[in-house]
Amino acid sequence: MKPVLDLRVERPVAGGVMLAHHGGRVVLVSGAIPGERVRARVVRESRDVIHATVVDVVEPDPDRRAVKVDSACGGQAYLHINYERQRQLKTEVIGDALRRIAHAGDLGQVAVSPSPERGYRMRSRLHVGPSGLGFLREGTHTLCDPADTGQLLPETNHILAMVGRRLAGSNYRSVLHIDLAEDISAETRVINFHLKKPYLFKAVSVWTSDCSFSGVTWSRPGSSKIKVTTGEPNIVDSVATLFPETLSLEGTISRNVRSFFQANRYLVPSLVSAVCNYVKVGPVLDLYAGVGLFAVALASLGVNEIIAVERDVIARKDLTQNAKSVPRQIQVVGTSVERFLAGSSQRIPGTVIVDPPRAGLSKTVLELLVQRRVASIVYVSCDVATFARDVGRFRQAGYVIQGIQAFDMFPNSAHIELLANLGR
Repeated sequence: MKPVLDLRVERPVAGGVMLAHHGGRVVLVSGAIPGERVRARVVRESRDVIHATVVDVVEPDPDRRAVKVDSACGGQAYLHINYERQRQLKTEVIGDALRRIAHAGDLGQVAVSPSPERGYRMRSRLHVGPSGLGFLREGTHTLCDPADTGQLLPETNHILAMVGRRLAGSNYRSVLHIDLAEDISAETRVINFHLKKPYLFKAVSVWTSDCSFSGVTWSRPGSSKIKVTTGEPNIVDSVATLFPETLSLEGTISRNVRSFFQANRYLVPSLVSAVCNYVKVGPVLDLYAGVGLFAVALASLGVNEIIAVERDVIARKDLTQNAKSVPRQIQVVGTSVERFLAGSSQRIPGTVIVDPPRAGLSKTVLELLVQRRVASIVYVSCDVATFARDVGRFRQAGYVIQGIQAFDMFPNSAHIELLANLGR
């Protein structure tokens, strides 16, 4: 049996854990709130760091709330904390990363834009087991009920439960996983079955009959091709949906269920609006453009001379189609960001938007952007540590942080979406 430690919790750190100390060693404890005294069982340890999880709260914080569901389901590390306090803790995590990693302690507090806690999620991946469909419990291969998390809409949970019951038993062995996507208003809903045994594609229509999907598709391992079973394979939002106070905007954001897209239906408009507010005129270079969320929105608002770079085959197909929905031309380039920048030796005028994967910008990309003397950089990030690292590198290269915003794309989780505007 692992030992149980008596701890006084100090402050939040990235990853949804809290910092404490015991016997001169750092303890990263989950399930706690700063200021609490807790008893936590050791999960694992290395030479310098102990990882532990709360088993008893000796002195609870006033912001602790009762948890009636499995907080390890769906990434809910902050579920036990009142929502306003969650946002405060995320502000502290951002500030700590900017001070320690970016050496930018002069920026003040970065407020985190709130989201409704329930029904916010319009993209999800579900796994299949003998009991049906579910999320994976954190750090395990054990399924848990997505309905317990509250992240999906009630109607979505109902439909997924129907599909899950049909897959339960022996059928589940035919499916690797399922991807689900909805539009912002939840009027359209597409499901894709990633099949282990493609010859069973005929069963897909049986599993989804009477389930109110606007589109049903299937795919197979190692292939980027999507096969349509019924309905329309793409989810579509109009650009006007992203700017409800602006009338008569042209353009649509259509995406395949397997394409990456921001998951929070309530905050996507705020994020897009914030990015566009940092871009006054063209030319614009949109790197890691995805399906064209930012590029198409900017073109709809009247920005000219946009180049959108995306390597992923599935996302780029959507990007190319979306670029045709706006009157202003968007040049789509299908290659890696590194290769694109390396092939251009000239100074890049205007604004560069970067929305890289969780690993952040590679050293090569960052150095090439600096060498090209980019005037303005709009940086969208889903990871606090790599965001702070890259912002620090830009500061060392002579860039000034002109604004930072944060969005709570996944409430009750440790996730934070960040946006920075950097200028020379």
